[in-house]
Amino acid sequence: MPVTLQMIDHARWQADEQVRIDLSRIYHEAPGERLPLAPDEFIQASLETGHRFCTAFFNDRHIGALLCEDDGRAWRIRHCCVRKSTRRRGVGTRLMALMSLEAAARERLLVVPDQGLTLADELLLSRLGYVKDAEQQGFVLAQTDSES
Repeated sequence: MPVTLQMIDHARWQADEQVRIDLSRIYHEAPGERLPLAPDEFIQASLETGHRFCTAFFNDRHIGALLCEDDGRAWRIRHCCVRKSTRRRGVGTRLMALMSLEAAARERLLVVPDQGLTLADELLLSRLGYVKDAEQQGFVLAQTDSES
């Protein structure tokens, strides 16, 4: 799937009805215990506090999303979810890969906080090249020798 990355901030969410529909659908399909609030409340509260959603975009629809918190040095990403109809097709992996490229381009460390992660989440992060980092209290993408 030729998935591209899109950034959704509060202004874009307010201005674009399709963005609101797509984000709502994505998070309504997430397991309830994975979100701190009801899906629509979670989306609105996250955007109103200045965070943004980074989405996997395919065929004019947002099919996956994650919450991105920018502290000026690192992007802390959490609550990754993919639409049920596109799961098991590499969308989440592609979204994470696109995030790592964008973070590098913007000189941000990419951190997945370890709070609330399941063993399956940790195994996936490990497979994608992330390592546990106690200082960051989460997982960071391991640097290759050429990046050091």
